[in-house]
Amino acid sequence: MALVHSVVIGGTRGIGRAVVRALAGPGRRVSVIGRRPAPASDRRPGVRYWLSSITDTAELDRTLRELIRLQGPVDNLVLLQRYRGDGDAWAGELAVSLTATKQVIERLAGRFARGGAIVVMSSVAARYIAEEQPVGYHVAKAGLAQMVRYYARVLGPRRIRVNSISCGTVVKEESRAYYRRSPRLPALYRRVTPLRRMATAEDIAGVVSFLCGPGAAFMTGQDILLDGGLSLLWHEALARQAASGPQLAEARR
Repeated sequence: MALVHSVVIGGTRGIGRAVVRALAGPGRRVSVIGRRPAPASDRRPGVRYWLSSITDTAELDRTLRELIRLQGPVDNLVLLQRYRGDGDAWAGELAVSLTATKQVIERLAGRFARGGAIVVMSSVAARYIAEEQPVGYHVAKAGLAQMVRYYARVLGPRRIRVNSISCGTVVKEESRAYYRRSPRLPALYRRVTPLRRMATAEDIAGVVSFLCGPGAAFMTGQDILLDGGLSLLWHEALARQAASGPQLAEARR
């Protein structure tokens, strides 16, 4: 039986690390492309890493060719890359989120031997305004939503499904210490989120794993809003609840 081969772009930190762990295991092969080396603790059988800049077209092409030569045809592709530069934020966001996503999908689409799944990481900023993020971030995430729908239609006849996940603030390994030092913020999320907690990287990885698996075999072109129910609340009611304090919020449960 052929091994399931998953390619993860941006899998050495944050949500990507959790996704790699979720997709690794017996009978599976995971190829990870990232900007920095993976921690030694993440090294495990069946997982192979490549350091590459996804905005350097020639370097990206070389990396993808080597990856396919060594690891074989693709079954799943997960794109989690995020712009982290200090240059022109507009150009950087569009290059990393949109142009690189397009290039990777189009270079690997013909390497899916049995069909499979593509999962794109988006953000609630595709629908709402996150004041701490620049305009390029919002535009890029909104563009990803339409890109997902486009490729779902184009790649559907090849039995390749394309979906995205939109999430808000996520607790990652790298940020857990910060939230422990700032307990008021997690407390606020517990008050206002219907599921009474913050999202974790493992929550996101679980949905990625589902979208890559047989349970999502007839799902394509969809964006899954993963926010613990927070977007269900009317914004004015949400503001009142956040300002009411924990005692009143608990009394209304």
